[in-house]
This record gives sequence, structure tokens and C-alpha cells, in this order.
Amino acid sequence: MTAAEKPDLIALIISDHRHIERVFTELEAGAGTPEHRRDLADHVIAELVRHSVAEEQFMYPAARKHLENGDELADHELEEHAEAEEVMKQLEDVPATDPRFDELMRQLMDDIRHHIEDEEKDLLPKLQSACSPDELRDLGDKVAKAKKMAPTRPHPAAPDRPPMNLILDPGAGLIDKIRDGLSKRNT
Repeated sequence: MTAAEKPDLIALIISDHRHIERVFTELEAGAGTPEHRRDLADHVIAELVRHSVAEEQFMYPAARKHLENGDELADHELEEHAEAEEVMKQLEDVPATDPRFDELMRQLMDDIRHHIEDEEKDLLPKLQSACSPDELRDLGDKVAKAKKMAPTRPHPAAPDRPPMNLILDPGAGLIDKIRDGLSKRNT
């Protein structure tokens, strides 16, 4: 794949957002067995964790570097990640037959939809204006690679800023993948 064929950061992040929204829509429909709904929840949690980790490793540092109010924007996004991660942690072992499952899923969906709207209306357009196409492709490549090594389960106490997240996230990702395999969790 040539550099020009690699998805840029903006396209990659928006693609993730649309995938997450499709899973949310399926969960809201309430169709399927409780096991299917639990599998969907596990899948969307894994996707959200990978997405968040990659943003924290590369997108938010880019915002801090390239945007006038980058620190403020990145800190706001990190706060939203922390709130969503707490909800994901609470949801992690709740069976889909438990009334708390739907309550926590609604809270998670509301939090994530707000976060997506913030990013797409504010942060992403600003990054697109501030970064060159090559920088956006490079960031997109880094985010895609980071997602492959990222954890699949929420770790609310884990560091969310470089350099510590760059050091610890791949190890947590490896442990999560082993746990997923042992529990037959399909992420």
C-alpha cells in the first residue's frame, strides 16, 4: 500500500465512529438472544477501547502539538474517555438479562454519541485544517497499527498519555487477547 492509499486519520476515526453507531443501533433494536446482545456489547466495548487507546496515543498528542487550544481539547476528550471507560468496566460482566445491562448500555451510548459529536464537529475539522495530508496519513497509519496492539477491555486506571500509555498499552492488549481467547470472547 502506497502512502497515498493509506487512510488518513480523519477517515479512519469517522469509519470507527460509524461502525460503533451500527452496533449501537443493533443493540437498541433489542433483537436477538441475550447471548447475542452480550456478544454485541463485548464487541463494541473492545472496539471502543481499541479506538480510545489509539486516539490517546496519537490523535490527542497531535492536537496538543498542532492546535492553539489543543491541550484544552485533548483534556476534554480524555475526560470523556475516562467517564465512558468507567461505564464499560461496570458493564463488563453484567448479563444481558439483568436490567442494569440496558441501563448501562443506554448510558454508554449517550456518552459515546456525545463524544463522537464533539470530535466530528470540533476536533477533527481543526486537525484537518492544521495538519498536512501527509501528517494525517501518517497519523492514520499509527492509529491503525495501535488499534491492533491495543487492549480489548477497559482499564480505567491505566495511563492515558504518552509516554506511559505507549509503553503499557501493548502489554495490556496482549493480556486481554489471552483472556479473550480463554473465555472464548469474540471481539
